[in-house]
Amino acid sequence: MKEETDLVTGEAVVLDLRVARLASRGAAMLLDVLLQALTLLVVFLVLVMTSSGDESLLGAVMLVSTVLVLVGYPVLFETLTRGKTLGKMALGLRVVRADGGAIRFRQALTRGLCGALVDFWMLGFFGVVAILVSAFSRDGKRVGDYLAGTVVIRERVPDVAAATPVHMPPQLAQWASQLDLSGLPNDLALSIRQYLARYHDLRPEAAHALGWSLAQQVGARLGAGVPQGVPVWAYLSAILAERRRRELARAGHAPEPMMPISGMPVPQTTYVNPDPATQSHPAAPAPAEQLRTEQQALTEQLRTEQQSLTEQQPPAQQRPTQEPPVAESPFAPPQ
Repeated sequence: MKEETDLVTGEAVVLDLRVARLASRGAAMLLDVLLQALTLLVVFLVLVMTSSGDESLLGAVMLVSTVLVLVGYPVLFETLTRGKTLGKMALGLRVVRADGGAIRFRQALTRGLCGALVDFWMLGFFGVVAILVSAFSRDGKRVGDYLAGTVVIRERVPDVAAATPVHMPPQLAQWASQLDLSGLPNDLALSIRQYLARYHDLRPEAAHALGWSLAQQVGARLGAGVPQGVPVWAYLSAILAERRRRELARAGHAPEPMMPISGMPVPQTTYVNPDPATQSHPAAPAPAEQLRTEQQALTEQLRTEQQSLTEQQPPAQQRPTQEPPVAESPFAPPQ
């Protein structure tokens, strides 16, 4: 059975995510049911011990308590944690929207109500409906997932994200050293590391879309967008490597060498940044020697052309001097 699902973003980009299958979802549900049963047991004992003898009132309170626990528990946790219950946390699962985004209260409420009414309890024959629908679904969805437009994915999967070192692209070292990284949260930094580690496992369209999504979040947090001519993966790698370097410096460790991350070669030439006046972030200047050499060569070429035109045409028709072309970025896509 297929282990990955094709989620389509609003920009019609296909994302590769590992869906949670029946076994892992069933184990997470079992943990949640045990916690709910324990909660209801405590509530019922408290109600019985504090009851005034009115059986009708006691039955009504128990019914309301049962509904609140069965529906309120998943809705509350999935809303506050953006798609997780305690059982899902233990199994490394998360509920996401059909486009891969985080769910909100509306999706959590739809899933919670459908779970209590259709999938599990009232009409679900204690989970039989959910099991059958999930077993025949390509993405392991139950009825609540179809109505809410959600899917459960495996967030905790074996990968090398934590073990893969992220190195600083030498061209961006000076630029990154001037950034204020205090606004970069830990969860966003972890998402960047996972993205860089899985870069070659993603489809090109998915890698581009996810990279730009992360870059926009980072730019909004730091106030420094992607410099012109710099690939997104190099921008994210530079920020993550600089953050790591500062953490090591605070801990008294030696800084890591500036090397390209595994599988992502960085050319040894130095790229020319765009005009700093058009950028909202500090830019790394190009070496003065390289610029002088290019300017001298271009000036000599233009002088030769002007002399040739002067011999053939009147002075009024001489070719005007052109601005030097913008140097291309030396960054190449990962091989």
